[in-house]
Amino acid sequence: MNERHYLFIHPLLATDETCAGYRCDLLPGTDAAPLLAELTADPNWAKFPLQALWLAPAIPLCDNQPRLTPVFVAPPEAEADCQRLALLRQAGRKTVLALQPGQPLPGAGNWDYLLLRCGHARTLPPLSLLGLSARSTLIASEVCSHADRDWVQKNGFTLCSCEYLLTRSANGNRADTVRTRLLRLLALIAEDASTGELEAVFRQEPKLSYSLLRLVNSAAVAPRVPIASFGQAINLLGRRQLQRWLQLLVYADPDNGQRANPLLIKAAARGHLIETLSRDLELPAELEHPQDAAFMVGSFSLLDVLLNRPLPEILEQLPLATPVRAALAEQQGTLGKLLAAIQHAESGELEQAENLLGTLGIEPGGHLAAQLATLHWAGSIQLSA
Repeated sequence: MNERHYLFIHPLLATDETCAGYRCDLLPGTDAAPLLAELTADPNWAKFPLQALWLAPAIPLCDNQPRLTPVFVAPPEAEADCQRLALLRQAGRKTVLALQPGQPLPGAGNWDYLLLRCGHARTLPPLSLLGLSARSTLIASEVCSHADRDWVQKNGFTLCSCEYLLTRSANGNRADTVRTRLLRLLALIAEDASTGELEAVFRQEPKLSYSLLRLVNSAAVAPRVPIASFGQAINLLGRRQLQRWLQLLVYADPDNGQRANPLLIKAAARGHLIETLSRDLELPAELEHPQDAAFMVGSFSLLDVLLNRPLPEILEQLPLATPVRAALAEQQGTLGKLLAAIQHAESGELEQAENLLGTLGIEPGGHLAAQLATLHWAGSIQLSA
């Protein structure tokens, strides 16, 4: 096994699918102390909202970090551990119990948060869960389908993990008209089409213009002057920067909701993380703008989930550079390995993710810093009215 160990940060979603917290995940047996010390020392750490929940392994370091909420995998039995838990509670610190299968349910209110795997929670009596939720905040992990997500919302859970975002919705298999036109727009972007050709697509579908303007006026861009037209967006942002937002536009809510689609946030985060991690890696010389290509690999990697169509079928309609296509379709090359590492981490396959990151020569500290920068940036995408 790779001797270098990594810390993986997974967002936790509230019932309205906005990000309300994060869970720090490590391979069993990993020494969490140095990694958590790097986490709290990173400049981006202080930029996250104070109300955001951060779940971390229950180690003594957490006692001096009020923003880290310690997760106990079992109720403490040793006298020293019980005293430590009592001191945390006396200090007003919140604590989490990660409930294991076969473990008796704790008394209501004994823990501030209860963390349960969705599969385990579904075997418990609903009334027991509702009773626990009356005094403790329930958090569901391993929420692997939209059906799981609907179930936890109906059974007293306040927060959940977001694996379900990686699965296709059962609601239809045909892309709507707006997204069909967006595929045409993506093809034009990949071909580096003229401004006039791009504007023609927007004239056919007014929703696209509205969604694009909300997106580029978001906090993640924060233009000094509000952008009111496609031409102004090109002038103020530049064509290459605008193309990144056009890539994410496909994930925007076609019904013009007032918040970002969580799949848009995930696609943006994948793009930003792959771009950041690839900066010090050797990328194919045929890529004229390698960082743009890296962002594209991440942002396009969820098109199959969004459009309910196989990714190879979608890629056939997009004239992509060979390394980008190989990364998306077959996880080949440096960009493909980065994408695979991120996908393994999101699916909880941490050993495979660690091995790939180690093979690429990415150090745990650099990986952690890239995650924090990415999550902070992606969290700033808030769509204005």
